[in-house]
Amino acid sequence: MTGLSPRELHALILQGESEILDFKETISSSIKIAKTMVSFANTKGGCLLVGVRDNGAIRGVSNPEEEIYMLQLAAEHFSKPEIPIEIEQVETANGKLVLKVEVPQGHEKPYFAKGDDQQWWPYIRVRDQSVLASKTTVEVLKREGNDTPLLLKFSSKEQALLDYLRQNPRITLKEFCKMVNISEWRARKMLVSLVQSGLIRVHTYEKTEFYTRS
Repeated sequence: MTGLSPRELHALILQGESEILDFKETISSSIKIAKTMVSFANTKGGCLLVGVRDNGAIRGVSNPEEEIYMLQLAAEHFSKPEIPIEIEQVETANGKLVLKVEVPQGHEKPYFAKGDDQQWWPYIRVRDQSVLASKTTVEVLKREGNDTPLLLKFSSKEQALLDYLRQNPRITLKEFCKMVNISEWRARKMLVSLVQSGLIRVHTYEKTEFYTRS
């Protein structure tokens, strides 16, 4: 199987960073890069290009052995479960070396990255950023990983939520709790089932999370 050509690499860079593509000028920390790998594994998978600046300029990798070691360390020891990455060395037309790292969508969700505080944290990919996953999102990921049966029957509270979202653009967890007068734990359980059923979508932006109709 042939690898990525310089022309194909250039075309990939022109796409810009996105939900499935991230540029790294260099790998300075296995802990930091594990966060990106985990976010890809928890979402749709993705590709890391090491040796490429945020603006798409190719800097190149000067010490590929060290960078590869740090990438493998991130995937094997700073990600839980371990992520089976694939690394390819691509040489540009002017002799610079770029590492293309394929991170597959995980089959054992949720995935966690070890932080500087020695705690394990879940991340997901939102646009071109890796953001901390909420408790609700983690529960959705668990159901994806365990093939939990989808919700088939709705209670009056779930129906009230769906009716509300037909008339309004979005709702938060706390707003749902107040609307139907239930605890956050119960509300979250309902929201997870509705997300997993494909009837609503969860949107995460750093510390903000809300739900919309699918």
